[in-house]
Amino acid sequence: MARIAGITLPPEKRIEIGLTYIYGIGRSKANKILEEARIDKNKKVKDLTEDEINKIRQIIEKREKIEGDLRKEVSQSIKRLIDIGCYRGQRHKRNLPARGQRTRTNARTRKGPRGQTIKKLKEKKA
Repeated sequence: MARIAGITLPPEKRIEIGLTYIYGIGRSKANKILEEARIDKNKKVKDLTEDEINKIRQIIEKREKIEGDLRKEVSQSIKRLIDIGCYRGQRHKRNLPARGQRTRTNARTRKGPRGQTIKKLKEKKA
């Protein structure tokens, strides 16, 4: 059972994919870490030795900002945008897309479910 940065990596996955379970590490960063540690990316997590796990752990601690630190930095950046009152900050504050996407249609993920008034109007027409 490999545990890195407080995250238990899934034993049946390849190490390249298993590392992506750590917040802040995607496929490209995972590949760079494995290349530096000289570990085969097709190796399963359960087949790693303690020495290999320690190598990966050291590289991540030395180079990458992950999990709690990264989450804190992201939330502080968003808070700063809101505090200075810039356009992006206003969009974050109102829970709307911040990067120029259209909102007349779509944007349901960010805006949440449709309002009840629209549903009631459709029921009255039918």
